Parts: sequence; structure tokens; C-alpha cells
Amino acid sequence: MSRHTLTFNSRNFLRKIGTQKTTREYQDRQAIYSQGDAADSMFYIQTGNVKLEIASQRGKKAVIAILGPGDVFGEGCLGNRPLRISTASAIQTSTITRVSKGVLVRLIHQEPAFAKLFISYMISRMVGFEEDFVDRLFNFSEKRLARILLMLTHFGKGSGDGTAFPRINQEHLAQMVGTTRSRVSHFMNKFRKLGFVDYNGSGALTVHRGLLSTVLHDQP
Repeated sequence: MSRHTLTFNSRNFLRKIGTQKTTREYQDRQAIYSQGDAADSMFYIQTGNVKLEIASQRGKKAVIAILGPGDVFGEGCLGNRPLRISTASAIQTSTITRVSKGVLVRLIHQEPAFAKLFISYMISRMVGFEEDFVDRLFNFSEKRLARILLMLTHFGKGSGDGTAFPRINQEHLAQMVGTTRSRVSHFMNKFRKLGFVDYNGSGALTVHRGLLSTVLHDQP
């Protein structure tokens, strides 16, 4: 799982699209598109959060990303793949903007500055995918979970601590880490006892700087 925001200002991005977009609100667990649908557009998250999930032919599912405001998804429509390879669904009530492939292609051809920044964004996403792959190959489950929590809470941006989504589903985390829900629960309880994370009354999660030690340490 990885989270990278656009390098250009999101408001300018939407202004550039102008009226050539549609915006709608999705409810919790509502599908935005499904695996196998036509890949004909890209989406931008204005508010809320989105889960990207892949299902195998045997029905096994894996969460590959949880995205938040400012993120885009569905950018694979710009490639040669005609169908979606994942399912995107809202985690909570979310406002999502849709931009068609045709509009994006025209902007990329007509606006060199837009094209440069968009390509930069795409490269950052590829680097993130490589980091996630290496993480799964070489790191222990506890370290992978710590890294995911730090990314979900946008740790390092602004204040010393970061607050995640209003609700973090441990089953989703387990799928992203590549372990069981019971192991995730065990690690979360451990992090809480060590003072690395806190939960408030609404279930929102705060990650403290101490969790970095888990990621930076070579051992589990």
C-alpha cells in the first residue's frame, strides 16, 4: 500500500478540468467501479477515503491501497489496459470527482506543464509500489504494519503526530500487511501499550513519533 499526493495544487488541477468533470457522493462500502469494468476515466478524492481491492479468480481478495483526500486513482485508464484490474469502493461517505480519459489525454497533449507534473506524479506512484513490494518481501509483519500506519496518518506532515481515518478496519490492515487479523490486533495492542498509538472516543487513531523506531529498527 502506498499514498502519494499530486505535486501540483489540487484546486488548480480541478480548475484546469473545469466543467469537464462530474462529482458525486458515495456512501460507505459503495463501489465506485468494479474489477473488470471499462477503464475509461480517472478519479480524484475531494473528501473521504477509498479502498482499492483485487480479487483472484478463486475469490481470494487483497487490499492494495487505502487512499484519502487529494489522491487520485483509476489512472491506469491512460495505459493500454481496457479493463479495471481492481475494485474501488468508499470506506466512508466520500465526495469523488470523475474525469474522463479523453479529457485527460487532451490536457496532457495541450498543457506541457500539466503533463510534466502528472508524469512526475505517476513516477512517484511507481516508486511507491516498488517500496511496497520490497516491504512485503523482506520485512516482518510488525514492521510492515508500522510503516502502513505511518503512511495512513500522513506522519511527518505538519505536527509531530498524525491522525488517521475516523475508522481503521483491522481486516483491511491485515490484507495490506499480508498477515492475519489476530496478528494485527496483537501488534496494535502492543503499539498502544508502548505509547506509539492512541485511540480517541470516535475510533480515530493517533500515531506518535515512537512508532518510527519500529520501522527504522532492523529487527521485528
